Amino acid sequence: MRAVVTRVDSAAVTVDGEVVGAIGRGLLSLVGVGRTDDAAAARVLARKIHELRILPGDDGLVSAADLGLPVLVVSQFTLYADTRKGRRPSWAEAAPGEVAEPLVDEVVAELRRRGCSVATGVFGARMQVSSVNDGPMTVLLEV
Repeated sequence: MRAVVTRVDSAAVTVDGEVVGAIGRGLLSLVGVGRTDDAAAARVLARKIHELRILPGDDGLVSAADLGLPVLVVSQFTLYADTRKGRRPSWAEAAPGEVAEPLVDEVVAELRRRGCSVATGVFGARMQVSSVNDGPMTVLLEV
């Protein structure tokens, strides 16, 4: 699994003109699922997102877990784009929707089990994602 995690002052997801998920200060996490990923990988990714020390705190960088900040999770199969050949990306390594959706749901569920407030997009929908990046500070996580 892969996630692009961005520190934000605010972020929102809109589908068909309606805001379906929004947070203030916290983390925006775009989550991609690969063909060989499983529920255990989803739980590890959720822990990494929650405990990632990229937020400013009194004693240096701290995590969303440390500060009790929310995470906006948006499914993003394009994180598995293979652009090594030609000009057209291949998504052959991305999991099909029926495999990916429950694993993105497991990331969300694990974050919530850890006490994190989580907002989400809508799996498979055409989404408009907006964010006010803080820093900017963006990292790629892989498990």
